[in-house]
Amino acid sequence: MPTPSGQLVEDSPLRSLDPRIKLLLTVGASLAVMMPIVPLAFFTLIYGGLIYWAKLGKYAYQQLWRLKWLFVFLFALDWWLVSIELAVTVTLRLILLISTFTLFVLTTSFTELQLTLEWLRFPYRYAFGLSLAFQSIGLLQGEISTVREAQIARGAVHHAKIVGWRERLQMVRDGVALTVPAIVLTTKRAWTMTEAAYARGFESPKRRPFYQLQMKTSDWCWLAGIIITLGGFILWVQITT
Repeated sequence: MPTPSGQLVEDSPLRSLDPRIKLLLTVGASLAVMMPIVPLAFFTLIYGGLIYWAKLGKYAYQQLWRLKWLFVFLFALDWWLVSIELAVTVTLRLILLISTFTLFVLTTSFTELQLTLEWLRFPYRYAFGLSLAFQSIGLLQGEISTVREAQIARGAVHHAKIVGWRERLQMVRDGVALTVPAIVLTTKRAWTMTEAAYARGFESPKRRPFYQLQMKTSDWCWLAGIIITLGGFILWVQITT
């Protein structure tokens, strides 16, 4: 996750939105990547405005900036092999998909995702597993950051420039020294979470979660807006093709 500690963006206006609506928005935006270039460009612009309004712009930018060389490579390759239109289309599709994932991840909690999957009639075991994997992204990043800070404080990580095979070998050693403790800590945390889940009745056939999903008036307004927007773009594509 783009946030330093893998936490949610609590001050985002979309944080209080029903997770089912956010899932619909994510799925709809993911399907919108199949549109032609002109509707796709307009949809990406609208979605970018939504991300900026939701106070997620800097996090989406961080995610996209990390993949800048991938964008450059794919853009140049598609332009060289096919056309610039395909290069722009593929780039916009990747940007939209990554931004969609960022919006959902930074505004949806572990419990909300689990309840949404259960509402979709996923078996509890699979809903819990998927939502736990979803949450583990931030936890793993936090463990790696903790281990790296500890190693830097102890002088165990070297920052030499890569000029020869000795420096490359040292870089591999630093990577192993960072990965092994992170795996150990993550495994230990996984066992702790497993024991806690079984202690709270993980295999109990009857469940009644404390938090219930309830649609508010604003959620219904968002649902209507999403349906109208997606329907308008679908109609636009059908008319222009």
